[in-house]
Amino acid sequence: MGCLGVLVVVALILLVPLIGLYNGLVQSSAGVDTAWAQVQTQYQRRADLIPNLVRTVEGAANFERSTLTDVVNARANATKVTVDLSKAPTDPQQLQRFQQAQDALSGSLGRLLAVSENYPDLKANSNFRDLQAQIEGTENRIAVARGDFNRTAQGYNVKVKSFPAMLFAGLMGFQAKPFFQSIAGAENAPNVSFPSLSPSPGH
Repeated sequence: MGCLGVLVVVALILLVPLIGLYNGLVQSSAGVDTAWAQVQTQYQRRADLIPNLVRTVEGAANFERSTLTDVVNARANATKVTVDLSKAPTDPQQLQRFQQAQDALSGSLGRLLAVSENYPDLKANSNFRDLQAQIEGTENRIAVARGDFNRTAQGYNVKVKSFPAMLFAGLMGFQAKPFFQSIAGAENAPNVSFPSLSPSPGH
């Protein structure tokens, strides 16, 4: 075998593992993007429910306007803070701004639904009860989606930072992904306490 043949064999020996490593990073990165898309989908679902909730609550006599206004403003702010739907964020500050806006909306929703306990007619409204149940379900799905994203991103980050991928991952455009963070823990959604739909004692 000539020198050229030896060089070709050596190149193949070195190249094949690198191709496998690269393809593994591509697959793992795509998994993170898919998990991120699911997070975005659940947040969008919640945002889409809010206008109907607001219209329903506005029909309640003397409902606290400040509480309703907080929800409307929080939704507007949350929808302004966007991240590319096609790719998971790589900038921790970008994700932090997105999370802070979404968590503020969760808090405003929680306060609105808590205040609704003071309005029996509103609680008896079937449309309101349905919207409340949908928002509760969406908050749960958001928590699951955020947890799945964090776990997927963690697995990807381990690959990016492990040897030998760490030697060329950055050059090939593979960057570590930030996680969702919260007071309760990195994989937990904000703690939003929704009131029970069951009647209070004595009613």
